Amino acid sequence: MPCEQIMSRVFSFSTDKEFAEDLDRIILQSGYKNRSMFLRDATIHFSEATRRGDLNTMEKDESIEGTMVIYYQHGVENKLMELRHTHSITVNSYHHNCLTESHTCVDTMQLNGKAGMIRTIVDSLKNTQDIDRVEFIVAPMRSTGCC
Repeated sequence: MPCEQIMSRVFSFSTDKEFAEDLDRIILQSGYKNRSMFLRDATIHFSEATRRGDLNTMEKDESIEGTMVIYYQHGVENKLMELRHTHSITVNSYHHNCLTESHTCVDTMQLNGKAGMIRTIVDSLKNTQDIDRVEFIVAPMRSTGCC
C-alpha cells in the first residue's frame, strides 16, 4: 500500500539572533541541507524521547524494535553468534563489515524484544573485552505509515 500523501504546512517561530546563528551552525555541521528537514527530524526525535524515553528509561516489559550497532575486535564473534541465536530477543536482520581504516569490525542487527532484556544485553556487551562500542537505536513508533 503506498504511503499516504500529506499536504505540506508551514510552521514558524521567533527566536533571538544568537539562537538562530547557533541553530544554523548546528544544521550545517550535522549535514542537513535546510532548516525544515533538520527541525522535522529533531522534533520527531524529541517527541519520541519525551513520549517513550530512551532504552535506559523504558519500562522493562515494553516491546520495542530497533538497530543494535556493535564495534569490536576479532575474538568476540562467538559471543555475538550466541546473541543472534538467543531466544530472549528476535534478530530479524544481521550484517557484518570490516572497517579497514579504523581496523574495527562492526555488526548491525535489526531486532525486537522487551526493553529490559535489550538493556541487559547492551550492558553485558559494553562490559565484554574487545567490544569497543555498543549502541541501540530504538525505532520510532507510529500508528500509521508505509510499512
